[in-house]
Amino acid sequence: MSNTIIILLVIGLIAGFLSGLVGIGGGIIIVPVLVYLLKMDQKTAQGTTIFMFLLPIGLLSVFNYYKAGNIDFKFAAIMAITFFVGSYFGSKTAISIDTKAVKQIFAVVLILVGIKMLWNK
Repeated sequence: MSNTIIILLVIGLIAGFLSGLVGIGGGIIIVPVLVYLLKMDQKTAQGTTIFMFLLPIGLLSVFNYYKAGNIDFKFAAIMAITFFVGSYFGSKTAISIDTKAVKQIFAVVLILVGIKMLWNK
C-alpha cells in the first residue's frame, strides 16, 4: 500500500474520531494534512474535503447523538439551509482569489477561533 493511501486512511480515522468527539475534522484536521503532508494546494484540499462531506459520513455519529437526545433539529435545519447557500458563495469567492490569500484567510480563521476558545469560559 502506498504511503499516500496510508496517510489518507489515518486522516480519515483521526478526523472521524475528532468529529464524533468534539465536532471538528474537515477544515481543522483534513485540509492542513492534505496541504502539508500530501502537498495539495489549498483550494484542492478544500474542494476535496467538501466533496467528502457530500456522502452521509456523519450518519453513525449523528445516530449516537440522537439516541442521547443531543440534537436540536430546528437549529440544524436552519444552519444546513444557510450553510448550503453560504458554501456556494464561499467556494465561488475562494476559486476567484489567489491561492495564497485563501491559505492566509484559512490560517487567520483557525487562529482566531482557537484563541477565542482557549481564553473564554
